[in-house]
Amino acid sequence: MSVVGFDFGNESCIVAVARQRGIDVVLNDESKRETPAVVCFGDKQRFIGTAGAASTMMNPKNSISQIKRLIGRQFSDPELQRDLKSLPFVVTEGPDGYPLIHARYLGENKTFTPTQVLGMVLSNLKGIAEKNLNAAVVDCCIGIPVYFTDLQRREVLDAATIAGLHPLRLIHETTATALAYGIYKTDLPENDQLNVAFVDVGHASMQVCIAGFKKGQLKVLAHSFDRSLGGRDFDEVLFHHFAAKFKEEYKIDVFQNARACLRLRAACEKLKKVLSANPGAPLTIECLMDEKDVRGFIKRDEFEQLSVPILERVKKPLEKALAEAGLTAENVHVVEVIGSASRVPAINKILTEFFKKEPRRTMNASECVAKGCALQCAILSPTFKVREFQVNESFPFPISVSWKGSGPDLQESGPDNQMSTVVFAKGNVIPSIKALTFYRRETFSIDVQYADVSELQTPPKISTYTIGPLPTTKVEKAKIKVKVRLNLHGIVSVESATLLEEEEVEVPVVKVPAEESAKMDTDEAPAEAATEEAAAAAEAAAAPPSSSDGDVDMQDAKATVDVPGVENGKAETVDKPVQMDTNAKAEAPKKKVRKTSIHVTELVYGVMSRSDVQKAVEKEFEMALQDRVMEETKEKKNAVEAYVYDMRNKLSDKYHEFVTDSEREAFTARLQEVEDWLYEEGEDESKGVYVAKLEELKKQGDPIEERYKEYMERGTVINQLVYCITSYREAAMSNDPKFDHIDISEKQKVLNECVEAEAWLREKHQQQDSLPKYATPVLFSAELRKKAEAVDRFCKPIMTKPRPAKPATPEATATPPPPQGDEQQQPQGDDNAGDNAEQAPPTSTEPMEADKSENSGAA
Repeated sequence: MSVVGFDFGNESCIVAVARQRGIDVVLNDESKRETPAVVCFGDKQRFIGTAGAASTMMNPKNSISQIKRLIGRQFSDPELQRDLKSLPFVVTEGPDGYPLIHARYLGENKTFTPTQVLGMVLSNLKGIAEKNLNAAVVDCCIGIPVYFTDLQRREVLDAATIAGLHPLRLIHETTATALAYGIYKTDLPENDQLNVAFVDVGHASMQVCIAGFKKGQLKVLAHSFDRSLGGRDFDEVLFHHFAAKFKEEYKIDVFQNARACLRLRAACEKLKKVLSANPGAPLTIECLMDEKDVRGFIKRDEFEQLSVPILERVKKPLEKALAEAGLTAENVHVVEVIGSASRVPAINKILTEFFKKEPRRTMNASECVAKGCALQCAILSPTFKVREFQVNESFPFPISVSWKGSGPDLQESGPDNQMSTVVFAKGNVIPSIKALTFYRRETFSIDVQYADVSELQTPPKISTYTIGPLPTTKVEKAKIKVKVRLNLHGIVSVESATLLEEEEVEVPVVKVPAEESAKMDTDEAPAEAATEEAAAAAEAAAAPPSSSDGDVDMQDAKATVDVPGVENGKAETVDKPVQMDTNAKAEAPKKKVRKTSIHVTELVYGVMSRSDVQKAVEKEFEMALQDRVMEETKEKKNAVEAYVYDMRNKLSDKYHEFVTDSEREAFTARLQEVEDWLYEEGEDESKGVYVAKLEELKKQGDPIEERYKEYMERGTVINQLVYCITSYREAAMSNDPKFDHIDISEKQKVLNECVEAEAWLREKHQQQDSLPKYATPVLFSAELRKKAEAVDRFCKPIMTKPRPAKPATPEATATPPPPQGDEQQQPQGDDNAGDNAEQAPPTSTEPMEADKSENSGAA
């Protein structure tokens, strides 16, 4: 089972995996730890990750980047419109009001949703993890920004489905960082809370998280963010500065050339990194536009002055996080800075002034999120045993539920007849379940929406749930309990709806002994109490229709809801046998609650339907197959090219003596012909054409290679055969006593076999020596090995024949056996004891001697 964490950033992605020794960040095909979040569409295939980034400069309009800024956002979003101005590819509004990405793929104009493109990026990251682990990757944990809306979270899950992944959890990036920070610390206090502020200034956004740490747990106290304050904003400041400067000095307008814009932005990003460590830095780009080389210079002070509007926004998320956590700057014990843009000196200066302490950099600024995701995946996975560490996450937005009022509700509801209540307040624990009780006579709908959208800039309504149809009941209005779940991913949904009906039943009560009655009470009480407790925990304390407040936290319901049986009459029957007349039977009324599940229909606004997701999965499979075919075609083409160069060099070097002059010239000419074909007509051919071309060349080249190979191996194999023949001949002619038991006729057979093999070898060797090296050999290494095996197979059973055991004498059988210790010591104590050796020869030594002869006689 895989344990993988993915950190997909706006600019680059990182993959971390859990191993027995800890968490490792894996390398991609280019042996880099960071993989660009880029998908480049070509005429024949896609280029994703590092390959996509390499193709961006040559194909900017079909290179899709910054997917994180596009997913789950409406096309009319002002932030999205600002982002689109700096993107080189075309984005239009789709029929549902969400963006559609245009690219030319396989020679046709195609449109893709941001979810599809994110699925391609995740599929590439999945492949990187699988190559590293040599195993299939399915279960994972994905880091997301804390400001992601419900729709964005759902689309990340859909993208993971398209990529063939199953996220165990979508975890906030700052929470993953806090987990990676706290789980390895062994000095966390047991009672006093250690407050740590994590400031993540990434490529496109800033996130602040204040977490409280105790031994074995962390609790997120507050979240805050600025969705459009990141490293790319500083890049844009430099970009616009130099674009205006070059327009004035060199009379060129980079905004008119997409490739020039990309090159200038890349140079400004490098310039920003240089300014982080130097007071000034130059900028030089060759042939930026209109074949003009441009140069510039900027000081850090000037850069910071240009960035003042951005730097002024840094304090706002910090102040908001402290206010929500109820802390002051002095109560924050540690400040950890992470993110690719956190290296800007001006940001560190602001943090130092605000918290009145120097920010720390004990964590890897780029990899801590991926490592935290992998740790969370390991905690959720049964594969690894992880140190006990509890993560208490909080939800950053308030969620409310609204519905149409009915009956007495109309007096308290608004003019649109809508009522609402907050079910998950800001800072609510993740995950969580709450229940609402409604009194309805027919099908009704409830809306799940954001209680406050001032920070999100997104439509307030998340989803609508239609509950019904309702079964017929005896009462005028049925009591319906609706469960609303906030799951591990931070996604809100209506989990179920249940109709509760109370009905009275007559239960006969019979006379029972006192002891048995007491026993029945003790046996039934736990089950009935559990039933009541479960019912109370599952239901919110909602008043009759005149009240609009009906939400109770499921985890706190046991403490706030009265457990004794009001609706369920089972609790009343516990005490009744004591009060009844035990001399006669009686009928006791009892209430019973019948629960009936009600169908719930879900409508989530803006999300892909299940059929669309399935179509996207199939489309991704087709595109991945096309990519594999093209990669295999490239490999075969490269194999043909490599064979041409390698064989041409060998014909004039190692293979020179093994080929005739005319054959060499003809083969060299053929190789040159194929090389010319590769760079002209054969530049763009199918895989089968390259395979056929390589086989055609090998028909000419393989005999030459075979002659060279046989020549190089023949001497060694001949020596092995000679050694085999010599060994068995010497053993057959030896006077060694260990071979005395072998019959002379058998030894003669061994000698004859050796003579025959030696004669065959002599004849073949003479024939081979008379041939030139470029002639087809008559003595092959395979024949020599086969002959050696035949000699060994014939001679070995004869020369390793075990010595027969001598029968024991009558005196020896009558004499009681000596002690075991004497048997073991007798051969060692006196080697010349001939009588003992004749009467009781050690039978175990004979096979040992046979083993020795086998070793000496075998090849």
